[in-house]
Amino acid sequence: MLYFNLSIKLQNIFYSIFVSIIAVIRLTINMNVEEIRDYCLAKNGTEESFPFDEETLVIKVMNKMFALVSLEDGSKVNLKCDPAKAIELRERYAEIVPGWHMNKKNWNTVTFNQSIPDDLVKELIDHSYNLVVASLPKIKQQQLKIEK
Repeated sequence: MLYFNLSIKLQNIFYSIFVSIIAVIRLTINMNVEEIRDYCLAKNGTEESFPFDEETLVIKVMNKMFALVSLEDGSKVNLKCDPAKAIELRERYAEIVPGWHMNKKNWNTVTFNQSIPDDLVKELIDHSYNLVVASLPKIKQQQLKIEK
């Protein structure tokens, strides 16, 4: 009986260790430029262009920017953000800073690396997209809903 109880305790310990290892592995799997591009372009009404140079991919919704992806180093994206949320994110994550070459109040530069989970990057892309869509005239918002 003692052996059985010890065996169950060891199984529980190994299971906890396994779950922890999986969590760590999950945090180190990060989005790359292609995945960010694909995620952005999967949204309604989006298009990509290079209006500034060959190294800055601009993604727009209904002709308004919501993401700028640096192809030069392949690890940064500028995203529109609510000003209060932008401050909160910058205080919480060293990898989120005021937007490079953008209005620092409304844009963040996010360095996507091992300490920024993919889910957070996707959440910030969604937030940026939704802010821009909310600023569009109602008729353009309705056109986006029809595209769904």
